[in-house]
Amino acid sequence: MLKYDDLIDPTLRILSDGQEQTSKAINERLSEKLQLTDEQTSALLPSGKQTVFSNRAGWARTYLKKAGLITSPRRAHFVISEKGKAALLESCMIDLSYLRRFSEFRSFESGVPLVKNDTSQNERIEDRTPLETLEAAFSMINDALQSDLMDEVMKLSPFDFEHLVVRLLLAMGYGSGIEEAGIVTQASNDGGIDGIIKEDQLGFSSIYIQVKQWQIESTVGKPEIQKFAGALLEQNAAKGLFITTASYSQKARDYAKNSGGATIVLIDGKQLTRLMIKHNLGVSIETTYAIKRVDYDFFSEDI
Repeated sequence: MLKYDDLIDPTLRILSDGQEQTSKAINERLSEKLQLTDEQTSALLPSGKQTVFSNRAGWARTYLKKAGLITSPRRAHFVISEKGKAALLESCMIDLSYLRRFSEFRSFESGVPLVKNDTSQNERIEDRTPLETLEAAFSMINDALQSDLMDEVMKLSPFDFEHLVVRLLLAMGYGSGIEEAGIVTQASNDGGIDGIIKEDQLGFSSIYIQVKQWQIESTVGKPEIQKFAGALLEQNAAKGLFITTASYSQKARDYAKNSGGATIVLIDGKQLTRLMIKHNLGVSIETTYAIKRVDYDFFSEDI
């Protein structure tokens, strides 16, 4: 059976015609191109929920996408990017070593301990216990999930993004059991406040929210946090939550900690997707593995 990185180059070449193609169509063309047998394409993962081939083909697409060589304009549809077309003109093998030329791929891969670089990779894998290997794989899957989740978040309208943030806070338990606990303010009259979460039945305490659906490469600076602090002051608010899909400058973080007024908490894009995964918002459980051990107490008693 081919490894997933063996599928990276042929996947990009299948998309070289510039046409948008589905995951299913790409897999079928890969099977034909590589002359795979029915046995090779139908072998199942131990979970029995997916074939080994489709799983590995999916990871090949994920890696190409993280390197910016292909894009996904909609769910399960892929198209080659300008960067991908340029890569094919170099007439070289598109493999993991090639993908590591791109900073965005290295950034994605930096959270994946098993494939951080080329040297002695097999030795490091063999040095790991099965549990360590499983935990590293789990981390890798979650890193890819966070990235895919952010792609979907960025496709939302600004209004829907505000609703997403309010729903996340409700899912985290804020405003639990309170009628109309979370509201999104009207854009024409929000005064710099995008949403409000009630913390008690009578509304004595509330969390005031501002969101910024900025490009993930962007940085929210100190001036934006200062404006938010001013909006909180106008509302006589004690608690403020600023959430962005981007990141924060150090000056912005320092100001939030030492503003002297309302308590301001900052959540960046990575924290946002981690919280969405933790509280099952916008995700679903695909497979569950239970790690069991011998219950020695059971055997120390009369059976």
